[in-house]
Amino acid sequence: MKLSGGRVLDDVLAVPDSASAVFGDRLELAVAYAAQLAGAGIERGLLGPREVPRIWDRHILNSAVVAELVDEGRVVADVGSGAGLPGIPLAIARPDLEVVLIEPLLRRSEFLTETVAALGLDGVSVLRSRSEDVRPRARFDVVTARAVAPMDRLAGWTLPLLRPGGVLLALKGRSVSEELADSAASLARMGAASWRVEEAGAGVVDPVTRVAVVVAGSSGTGPKKDVRQRRTKR
Repeated sequence: MKLSGGRVLDDVLAVPDSASAVFGDRLELAVAYAAQLAGAGIERGLLGPREVPRIWDRHILNSAVVAELVDEGRVVADVGSGAGLPGIPLAIARPDLEVVLIEPLLRRSEFLTETVAALGLDGVSVLRSRSEDVRPRARFDVVTARAVAPMDRLAGWTLPLLRPGGVLLALKGRSVSEELADSAASLARMGAASWRVEEAGAGVVDPVTRVAVVVAGSSGTGPKKDVRQRRTKR
């Protein structure tokens, strides 16, 4: 299977067994996306060549399992989408979602536009913009972000995009609990109603995907600290 840019590599075609459980009858789309990342994504500098053997576990599945934390039929903005992570794997796994990939850089947004068209992802669109320039505000149910910025800066960019009660899902590393605790004052000041840590992908990815979950407040809703970590039930 080939898309623009590309060679199909053995590492990409060696699909993990867990991918079938995540993507079901849309697994072929996930394989095509993996080929696009390993081809045009590497050639255009969106991923480093050393990432090819880790495309499934570290990038595609690590992103797709966030679907566990998203309710049905939501409108999702993927901020700083880059190579389409986590937005494209999420959209492949969850065709019920409407996903907007927000990316300010021309080179990356062109890659996203080409990839979405090649995969035929009808529920996905690409918006070339900085998150702070997106209009209208308070439009999205969910905002996702992966390796974009520290939590206080990320929340400042993304919370205004969320409807009251909407959720920011920030994919983070092992220090996510400490980062949330250190950002508590900023989150409260920006109107977050609550924040916590979730884990997604148990039995699918190792290590599991660690996600900072920040709920946008509504008028008259004060902040509630909730930095407890709990394992997401599957």
